[in-house]
Amino acid sequence: MANTPLNAIGRNIRRLRQKNRWSQATAAEKLDLSIPAFSKIELGITCCTFDRLEQIAELFSVPVMQIISEEGQALAEQQAQEIARLNEVVRAQELEIIRLQDRTISLYEELARDKV
Repeated sequence: MANTPLNAIGRNIRRLRQKNRWSQATAAEKLDLSIPAFSKIELGITCCTFDRLEQIAELFSVPVMQIISEEGQALAEQQAQEIARLNEVVRAQELEIIRLQDRTISLYEELARDKV
């Protein structure tokens, strides 16, 4: 099968469906499509209207560009990596906050002892 934009769209839709652990029947039902019609979209046989692409994007909670981009999977992986990196930053900041809270408590205790 040739590598066409329709094939890339179909691959991206299939990847999103599989990520959600849905069968083609489940995805087709959610989109109010027949299973054969949905299968043809995934195989790159049938072209989607923009309205249908928006409906699919909404179903999978992704931007339309992620579906139509040949780099859709790479984009999703980059986003996942960025989220993981940001989670690490947040975790480090939370640890710093805890350290500063401990230090603040120690200083208050020290002040209380000095006043006695």
